[in-house]
Amino acid sequence: MSDVVLNADKIDLVRERRLLLDRVTMTVLRGEHWALIGPNGAGKSTLLGILGAYTHPTRGTAEILGRRLGRVDVHSLRPLIGQVNPRHPLESARTVREILLTGVTGTIELVPRWTPSAEDLRRADELMELMGLAARADARWPTLSQGERGRTLIARALMPDPAVLLLDEPATGLDVAARERLLASIDQLRADRPDLTTVLVTHHLEELPTSTTHALLLREGRVLASGPAGEVITTELVSECFDHPITITRHNGRWAATAGPA
Repeated sequence: MSDVVLNADKIDLVRERRLLLDRVTMTVLRGEHWALIGPNGAGKSTLLGILGAYTHPTRGTAEILGRRLGRVDVHSLRPLIGQVNPRHPLESARTVREILLTGVTGTIELVPRWTPSAEDLRRADELMELMGLAARADARWPTLSQGERGRTLIARALMPDPAVLLLDEPATGLDVAARERLLASIDQLRADRPDLTTVLVTHHLEELPTSTTHALLLREGRVLASGPAGEVITTELVSECFDHPITITRHNGRWAATAGPA
């Protein structure tokens, strides 16, 4: 089995005559934890959509778990990819447990007349425990804090036991305490699942878990730098990426960004 989980080779994406991604190349190996970093509009979520098999590149090739987009039924591929979007479009007042069970069927709502197996229920309990939600199993979506919703959606994405987990700005809207609980949960998840591969999108370096291993800087749809996190998340490269002097520091494995020169 190949260790390559995600591979993008010189991919372009054109929409309405606009070049949103320009010859983007990246290779993600099993067990690596990547951060996609860049200003708003840089193409981060667009690239994540390709890696999640929801968008096809206009040019170039994208392979997910050894399967090339355009040559594979994406419906068979998507259950192998966990997707976490903080703007989850749930409209009904489902419980945390019920929301996790929708991860089995890959739907927003529970499927009528579908009955979860004993293994599904066991796994839901296991993931709620992992994400610190065991005491909130019967709490309903409207009553959850933003942080609890974020951890619920990560647990939901893990229900099918995916090989790769894609997180699109998972700390959006969280206060400092909720953000720290979420990042601690992500670090714990990565420690407990050493074969799990993750890609996390953010434009706030304070939202990067300590377990981040690699980073890719995107600017105007192009890769500015890519590689081990310590070599990419630097004052010089981040300043160039955001077109503004930004001083990068790291303490206890966490990054901080301060506007202005060092």
